[in-house]
Amino acid sequence: MNDLTRAGPAGVRIDELTGPLPPTLEAAVRSLATDAETADGVAPLSEAALLALGDPEARATHLLARESDGLDAEAGRGLVGYAGLDRSDPADPALHLVVAPERRRHGIGSTLLARARTLAQPSVWAHGALPAARTFADARDLAVVRELWVMRRELNSEPPDRPQLPVGVTIRSFVPGRDEQAWLALNARAFADHPEQGRMTLHDLLAREAEPWFDAHGLLLAERDGALLGSVWTKVHPASGFEPELGEVYVLGVDPAAHGRGLGRLLAVLALAQLSDRGLELAILYTGPENTAAVRLYRSLGFDVTGTDVQYR
Repeated sequence: MNDLTRAGPAGVRIDELTGPLPPTLEAAVRSLATDAETADGVAPLSEAALLALGDPEARATHLLARESDGLDAEAGRGLVGYAGLDRSDPADPALHLVVAPERRRHGIGSTLLARARTLAQPSVWAHGALPAARTFADARDLAVVRELWVMRRELNSEPPDRPQLPVGVTIRSFVPGRDEQAWLALNARAFADHPEQGRMTLHDLLAREAEPWFDAHGLLLAERDGALLGSVWTKVHPASGFEPELGEVYVLGVDPAAHGRGLGRLLAVLALAQLSDRGLELAILYTGPENTAAVRLYRSLGFDVTGTDVQYR
């Protein structure tokens, strides 16, 4: 781990760390993100950004804004801002940034962004497209380059009809330790044009399998004669201060060679039924508005757009 410290706004210093954060500092970043989520109603850091905090293989640089009181760089106290620079794609680095709610509009976010720009020219993600984030972007001449929709459906409403299983196709649960490589190959084919999902590696998959929320029964595989044709992965989010426990259609992918057989709709309906059977009342998913086929499918299943994440550059 490298530690470079430079001056920030009055009373604040900026620490630059590479490699996995010490546990106390990782916990402080997660606590900061939770505070911001409570204040804003939307999580400021993506799942990938959170996983990168403690991942020794993540190509990430951590910028931490802390009170200038001479504390050890590995201590978690006094953290007032964080920016995670993701360099997993060297041609398209991305930045996730969060500032403590009580310390906003004091130049901390601007300083973190400026510091990140000395290392790369990243895009910047704003989750929830909040007015303050738009003002921040406009003041720095950042333009929208991509949107990610959050879609939601109530699970206690009329369930969609379950399509008939195509001839020769079977559905089973993922088996950890056996299905990883086949699933990754399917995922790469299904998301060949997706800037993040299509790059998922075995390390990325195993990191998610190690997360507390992972349930192999929530990862369904559609196969024929032993060959994977599609999959759907669900995730359950615990209740927060402003949201009940809810389910997510986390990843839904179909091999392009199997398109047109109704597998996408079938897998989505199975995922919704599985979440409903767990007693959940709400389901969410993320998709890009440019993916018109997916948007059409999800709207037909009762999903509506309820939020937007925005990528600026």
